[in-house]
Amino acid sequence: MTTLADHINAVELIDHHVHGFWTGDGDQVRFHNALNEADTEPLAEPDAVFDSQLGFAVRTHCAPVLGLPAHSAPQDYWERRNRMGEAEVTEKLLRRCGVTDWIVDTGFADGVAGPDEVARASGGRAHEVVRLEQVAEQAAAASGSYGQAFTEILSARAEHAVGTKSILAYRGGFEGDLSEPNAHEVAEAAARWRDEGGKRLTDRTLLRFGLHQGLRLGKPLQIHVGFGDRDLDLHRANPLLLLDFLRSSGDTPITLLHCYPFEREAGYLAQAFDNVFVDVGLSVNHLGARSPSVIARLLELAPFRKILYSSDAFGPAELHFLGARLWRIGMTRVLTGFVESGEWSRRDAVRVVDLIAHRNARRIYPQLN
Repeated sequence: MTTLADHINAVELIDHHVHGFWTGDGDQVRFHNALNEADTEPLAEPDAVFDSQLGFAVRTHCAPVLGLPAHSAPQDYWERRNRMGEAEVTEKLLRRCGVTDWIVDTGFADGVAGPDEVARASGGRAHEVVRLEQVAEQAAAASGSYGQAFTEILSARAEHAVGTKSILAYRGGFEGDLSEPNAHEVAEAAARWRDEGGKRLTDRTLLRFGLHQGLRLGKPLQIHVGFGDRDLDLHRANPLLLLDFLRSSGDTPITLLHCYPFEREAGYLAQAFDNVFVDVGLSVNHLGARSPSVIARLLELAPFRKILYSSDAFGPAELHFLGARLWRIGMTRVLTGFVESGEWSRRDAVRVVDLIAHRNARRIYPQLN
């Protein structure tokens, strides 16, 4: 009989929220900045990014895949990946993830791969999730009724997509009214926004309109929660501020992405609402050796049938690889502790692993089946 660790290391994953990898070579500054989620400007001390949990994880787990010893010096790591080139590094790392399906957010795609390229590089399948704020920008650029244009564009794009996503957290946060606006309110707000150029949607009325159009579609609606870059007001990205919205959200699956440092609050919401699901993608990478702790906290309250795997990787393929690698390590450490203490059976641990790794995602994203 295989061990629990062997099962976790071999289990197939569905990465239910991810972005594309870089499609072209770049310099060292780009690479260093990609290892810092919060700072959107060039780092004052670029090499200092390696003195972080994520930096250590890259040197520990990615270096051997590129033919270097674990814990190689940062400069040695950079020189090896630079000689190999982005395409070779990407293929080596993505082929080691054990991911069968990638659900790709195409809302920010400048310089990164789309679903087809992700599928080719990884040898898996890739599917699109449509970002609602991008649909809004397309509707603002169209002629005629904004509301009609939005619904037509969303319907067309969603025909082959598996879900939608909102970055409301970055565009004002969750605090305040999130009820559906009426047609007159939408038309007035759209006229103002179009007069301003129709770029970067921050109008609360139009953001609310987009959310409810996503709900009406019936496919899973992903919502960024918690940790992100400094363009986000973290205190306004607490998922408890979504309570009124969730109470009126119907049956459409809503997936709360990332969640750190609100993973316990998100776990409560997953228990309180039948249609709410959670993950801790993004945070696992940045917590590195401490990532088992966030995995353990999510397993405290969230029902196991409501937890999904994701990496939220963007840019360097190291993030796609580490999302899977660190999740496997974290799950092994946490669940092995449960089993060895006698609190869980090995059979139950294996079943929970399979739920989170791929079964829950297949249930709420039926197009993957």
